[in-house]
Amino acid sequence: MITYLQIENLSKYWGELPLFDGISFSINEGQKVAMIAKNGAGKSTLMDIIAGLETPDSGKSSLSNHISIGYLRQNPELNPEDTILEATFNSSGELIQAVKNYEKALESHDSRVLDSAIERMNALNAWDFELKIKQILTQLKITNVNQQIKFLSGGQKKRVALAHILIDEPDFLILDEPTNHLDLEMIEWLEKHLEKAKGTLFMVTHDRYFLDRVCNEIIELENNTIYKYKGNYSYYVEKREERIQSLNAEIDRAKNLFRTELEWLRRMPQARSHKSKYRTENAYKLQEKASQRRVEDEVELTVQGKRLGSKILNIKNISKAFGELIILDKFSYNFTRLEKIGIIGKNGSGKTTVLNMLTGSMLPDSGTIDIGETISFGYYRQDGISFNAGDKVIDVIKEIAEVVDLGNGNRMTASQFLNYFLFPPDTQYNFVEKLSGGEKRRLYLCTVLMRNPNFLILDEPTNDLDIITLNVLEDYLRNFQGCAIVVSHDRFFMDKIVDHLFVFDGDGQVKDFPGNYSDYREWVDEKEREQRTPDKREKILKPKPVKEGVRKLSFNEKRELEQLEKDIANLEEEKNEIETAMNSGNCSSSELVAKSQRHGEIRELLDDKELRWLELSEME
Repeated sequence: MITYLQIENLSKYWGELPLFDGISFSINEGQKVAMIAKNGAGKSTLMDIIAGLETPDSGKSSLSNHISIGYLRQNPELNPEDTILEATFNSSGELIQAVKNYEKALESHDSRVLDSAIERMNALNAWDFELKIKQILTQLKITNVNQQIKFLSGGQKKRVALAHILIDEPDFLILDEPTNHLDLEMIEWLEKHLEKAKGTLFMVTHDRYFLDRVCNEIIELENNTIYKYKGNYSYYVEKREERIQSLNAEIDRAKNLFRTELEWLRRMPQARSHKSKYRTENAYKLQEKASQRRVEDEVELTVQGKRLGSKILNIKNISKAFGELIILDKFSYNFTRLEKIGIIGKNGSGKTTVLNMLTGSMLPDSGTIDIGETISFGYYRQDGISFNAGDKVIDVIKEIAEVVDLGNGNRMTASQFLNYFLFPPDTQYNFVEKLSGGEKRRLYLCTVLMRNPNFLILDEPTNDLDIITLNVLEDYLRNFQGCAIVVSHDRFFMDKIVDHLFVFDGDGQVKDFPGNYSDYREWVDEKEREQRTPDKREKILKPKPVKEGVRKLSFNEKRELEQLEKDIANLEEEKNEIETAMNSGNCSSSELVAKSQRHGEIRELLDDKELRWLELSEME
């Protein structure tokens, strides 16, 4: 088995702070591996080192010389002057260059250039590859390939970079948070694409369903130690719990033994024998083991929100549009106490716009939003992070409150609250500028939650947060004694939190679905299965009633059945001939268009004739 990646005693420091120190692991051909670690543990830095974009302080990272690499960074760096077409097809591969030139030729409307491009496509038999590229671009909603990169949003740039890597088909894919900035439809497509792909994969993701279905091995980086789990996320959760219980038992045993050895050390005379020295050394080893921090069970945190009155938030016939783009069309809803609602929909469907209207930062075109007098919003925005780089973490929190009211007479200091959200005391006195992107998001989340809101609005709160933080946030929200609206592409998160969904279907229509995301997905799949069954087939399954007995085929119907069998065979043969010709590379552009049209006609004829044959054969 070929080793694609070898990490040996790798270390990297941020100033005096170790991101990781002396870690080692390897990835072999065919493995699909995910890394799980807390924010700030250096996951993105590690990936940059592997890709050769950053150097380690010590140790070695080696990639096989005979493989191609594709690296998707959290924030890809693309040439702002390039078009999407240039950025997507930025590869020296013959097939990719042929498809790129063909796409340019189509835009040029120059027949000589187009003929030359088609000739090259035919020579390389690149039509199947061109179709695959079109599927990737379509699934990632990349349409205007002539648009320049400098006019794209961060999410659009991420999708362009992802499309480039998938089209390039490298031997070894390295993906840093690939699901960020993708809507649920795109995530599910990418999940299936990577699940079927035969290549090797190393990725960091917080999407637990995605991780569960794509990866076959988990690497966990915790307390500067690498733990390997030969299985998916579900297997990892089970085995990690076993590891923690075993570790805690070892620490407890070490503490009990050390108390005995400590008493012996105190009574031990100064002149020690060789045997005594050995026991002394062993006592110090026990002390080191006993001093390890015991992994405690998760603590439940219930922050006391402001009192909720009888009226929460009433929406009546609100509408919003930007030109021809309709976001909402006469939407009405009255919120009730303690309900938690998820919002899903494609990118650009107006989810964030609706949140801004609810909180008053944007006005609807028509309709009313009536907010109860007791409502105190806590709004976590996608782009809401704004800290002074020179501030310390603890100072950011203390500016809001020195103490957090947990209700029932319980209180928590700012430092304790930070510690709950995975900022240990030594990190609390770090400067904000030294925090990772995920740590800054976690700090921003703390500033929203500790203001004691009774109506939470969370717009993509899971982006860049590690899985450990997500578990803490999920526990918090389950115990939250207020209302909550959550926009998230994290299906696992939505399943654990929400009671029902607002589904943005487009054209201003919003469906209120009674269930979580998995319930909704199951319902959609069932509807699609029903729609794939043609109406004609339904008629066949419900034959016309007859007065007496079972009707037999007439003479003409028997002849029709025989003819149908011949017609179907002939159409199948013609269909196969057309497909062979289209893939041969010997067709001109006009011939390709004509054959493609005929191919579609044959498929429709076959559908009709096969259904009629089925109807007659059931009466035979």
